[in-house]
Amino acid sequence: MRHSSPQVDTLYNVVLDPRRLIRWIYIGRLSIASSIFVAAVVTWFYTEQTKTFISTATLVGAIFFTAASFFWTEVNRKPLTKGFLYGQLTFDLLVVTAVVHVTTVPERGAQFAALYILVNAAAALMLPIGGALLIAALGLVIYAFDAIMVSGFSNATTLQLLVFSIVALSTVYISARLQQAGQGRELLVAELTRVRLREKDILANIKSGIMTVDDTGALLFANPSASELLGIDLEPLVGSPIVSVVRAVSPVLADSLDHAVRDHMNSLRAEGEIVRPDRSFSFGVTTTSAVGVDANVGPSTTAIFQDISDQKRLEQLNLRAQRLEAVAELSASLAHEIKNPLASIRSAVEQLSARPVATNDERTLGNLIVRESDRLSRLLSEFLDFARVRVTRRDAVDVAAVVRGAAALAGAHPARTESVRLVVDVAPAPLMVLGDDDLLHRAVFNLVLNAIQASRPNERVRLLASIATGDQLPRGVPFPHGAVALQVIDEGPGIPASVQDRLFEPFTTTKTGGSGLGLAIAHRAIEAHRGVMLVDTNDRGTRFTVLLPRAEPLDGAKA
Repeated sequence: MRHSSPQVDTLYNVVLDPRRLIRWIYIGRLSIASSIFVAAVVTWFYTEQTKTFISTATLVGAIFFTAASFFWTEVNRKPLTKGFLYGQLTFDLLVVTAVVHVTTVPERGAQFAALYILVNAAAALMLPIGGALLIAALGLVIYAFDAIMVSGFSNATTLQLLVFSIVALSTVYISARLQQAGQGRELLVAELTRVRLREKDILANIKSGIMTVDDTGALLFANPSASELLGIDLEPLVGSPIVSVVRAVSPVLADSLDHAVRDHMNSLRAEGEIVRPDRSFSFGVTTTSAVGVDANVGPSTTAIFQDISDQKRLEQLNLRAQRLEAVAELSASLAHEIKNPLASIRSAVEQLSARPVATNDERTLGNLIVRESDRLSRLLSEFLDFARVRVTRRDAVDVAAVVRGAAALAGAHPARTESVRLVVDVAPAPLMVLGDDDLLHRAVFNLVLNAIQASRPNERVRLLASIATGDQLPRGVPFPHGAVALQVIDEGPGIPASVQDRLFEPFTTTKTGGSGLGLAIAHRAIEAHRGVMLVDTNDRGTRFTVLLPRAEPLDGAKA
């Protein structure tokens, strides 16, 4: 946003910046002193010795005084205090007085008396009004004393003093108004700077990535979140073409920018993938074109994009939950219908095998049918457990106690992998939720046992329980009082990609002899407690993250 032209900025800096003005004073002082000295040397044989001495002394004094002042302000970078400015202006009055004295001719009066006006103007620009008036009055007194000493008191001297007084007052007034205008502009610039800093701070803290490019595709602005999401440091690329750089990471984002820049076709809600070396995730992008908003600013396009992987995950979880609910309702009725006839078949076969006239082959076949019937009955019981997962009561449950109990039971389970180490790390803060203690225990036990069985010998399974941080909470899931986070992390080979999308569906398993119901039951148990279960897996291991709504603190106190 432009508020003033460069020419106006330069004018204000030259006129109102005391440091820049003091440099011009140095130059002017030495120029005047040198000119008078040169004039005295040229007219050496015609000039009085007194005036020649004054010219020489003025030049030498100006050189030494200016050199000392330059060393103070430019070499040591000392501040321009009022005492320093008063000293400079007083010395300039003496230099001007010396020039006026040397060049005054009694018959024609003072030739260079107007130089006092320059000193008065400099005083008005660098000093308060009172100080400027003081310098002007001092100049009038010095000039009047010199004029009376050289020409005597006359009507011409009186008229000159009156004119100089009027000019001095006018100069002080005009300079004071200009100084006020400069102060007003400084206040405006300061306010603009504060606004820009606030805007920058807001944009820097927004989680969404924001990028602005001009009509050539060159980057004008990018907030830190844009660099973080793309995995590219965008700040050094400001002013450079950015579309090709973005295309290497996300073709959809690059196409959205390209269409908006070339065709002014904005994307209301495009979705795509950002593929970085360390991770890949889904994102949504909206682009907006600004054309003809400001005559001094060319067309620009702004893209706002954000990570929607959590949202995608939640959509998948909701769809999976709906499918599982339908499967559970159907399976409950089927399990009932199958289990009763199965019990009758088992009983009949057992009685037939027990007959005295039964042959050995008949007894062997009968035992096989009974054994398989028992196995099928256990499977139906597990399936009924899956279908009947419901929170029957809501009591205050300490997740820390549930984790420790489930870890102890899974660690002693006969189906566990040998030499797998189980590490439990529970935060000291109260981890209270409302729910069914037995149901939560079964869910956590299934997760821990699954992690132990997926691990290889001498590997480690970690159980971490704590208060969930803001980064752990997925967007779109309400946790009014925060959440308790439980993580079960193994170091196994990871979950095959072929089963990742069906991981929580019944009968999905990668273990030989597994029923494929343990994770499905755990998932339904967590959902029954209004919680969320997330999975992250790669070839270095798998992490299950369970988020459960934290119990509301009693009497408004923090839990």
